[in-house]
Amino acid sequence: MTTSTVGPAEPGPPAGAAPEADTGPGVDAGQDAADAGQDAADAGQDAADAGRTVAQRRANAAAQARRAVVRVGAGGQRLRVLLVEDDPGDAFLVGELLDEVDAPVTLRIAATMAEALAGLDDVDCVLLDLGLPDANGLDGLRRLLRDGTGVAVCVLTGLADEHLGVAAVAEGAQDYLVKGRVDGVLLSRAIRYAVERRRADENALRLRESELRQAESRRLERGLLPQPLMEPGVVVLETFYRPGRQRALLGGDFYDAVQTGPGRLSLLVGDVCGHGVEEAALGVALRVAWRALTLAGVPDDDLLPALERVLMAERRSEEVFATVATVDVDVAASEASVRICGHPPPLIISGDRVHPVAGRPAMMLGVFPGGTGEPNRVPLPPDWAVLVYTDGLIDGRVGDGRLGVGGLRELVAEHRRTGAPLAELPDWLIARAEERNGDPLADDVAMLLLTGDQATS
Repeated sequence: MTTSTVGPAEPGPPAGAAPEADTGPGVDAGQDAADAGQDAADAGQDAADAGRTVAQRRANAAAQARRAVVRVGAGGQRLRVLLVEDDPGDAFLVGELLDEVDAPVTLRIAATMAEALAGLDDVDCVLLDLGLPDANGLDGLRRLLRDGTGVAVCVLTGLADEHLGVAAVAEGAQDYLVKGRVDGVLLSRAIRYAVERRRADENALRLRESELRQAESRRLERGLLPQPLMEPGVVVLETFYRPGRQRALLGGDFYDAVQTGPGRLSLLVGDVCGHGVEEAALGVALRVAWRALTLAGVPDDDLLPALERVLMAERRSEEVFATVATVDVDVAASEASVRICGHPPPLIISGDRVHPVAGRPAMMLGVFPGGTGEPNRVPLPPDWAVLVYTDGLIDGRVGDGRLGVGGLRELVAEHRRTGAPLAELPDWLIARAEERNGDPLADDVAMLLLTGDQATS
């Protein structure tokens, strides 16, 4: 007999409940396919969004380029561009790229270097292909830079010759572009930048040249305006120099002062006609010659004729002349010997009394050789002072005329009535002369003020 054991029956689903869903392998595969489709749809949407973003960026860049070139063109001047290209297809493409962004340029085309060099007069920028029938590689660029002064150059190279673009910039080109990698925005921008770089280079060069001229002028000024050779305590000497308003070129004003013995002094103030380095150098030569002749003890009657011979030997043309005034002071004898060659007369100052040295001046040095005239001997009052100056001080305008010697006398007398120290007179005179002129004085001004011990206040 067989015995069977039966356990309790498993509970079934409640009455009315839905049967349990099938979770077999087929259902899982369908779900994965649905998820993959959704992912693909999302990726497609992302790609579409990215495409629209790139397109929008390109559109914005093109719009900005158009606005930029419109701003450039708003100045009223279109850039004149010369394309040096022997391939008609490439030349046509360049024109199309510039038209695409409405670049404010006037484009001309030259197929050879010879044709390009013949038409550089009215060109702002050259687009240069390095492979031309009559110029290959950097040789064409060198010829263009040598003959086309002031023209910006942008080099066009192929993919295989990109290294030549770098070398071209090192040779002096403003930029280089690789054919096939250029659109209208980049090409228009490269042209504008090349022109501006060229202008910046020229401005930097002019600035450097100006700095060199200024340094040269300073060296020449030191030669024109030396340290006087005088022992302290004998008299008081004030020196003054002021460059003119329009200091594009150095002037030829010069002065010097030398003590020739106990209580004996010699003063020189002169002016070479014209402005410039050559005139200033001539002024230096005259001043150095005068000092050497004075220290060598050359007699007064021979000194100015010798100075005139130096002028005639060193000047660049026969039209160049110089005016000079010399004053030899004997402090012990209270006397001055004055020689004037075409120069404004020195002023003798005593208290508030001011008068110019009397006498007829001789001709300027270098006009009629040998006519240096006779000295004027002037007694010096106890409280004497002597003012020697160049004509830049009295050439300022006063009303409808010029200040002149008479106006300068009035100014000096006015200063003396104020009771101010004599040492302040040169600066005070310049300030008042410019006030009456209504503008800074146009010419250089040099002054020597020699004062006896009793007239320093």
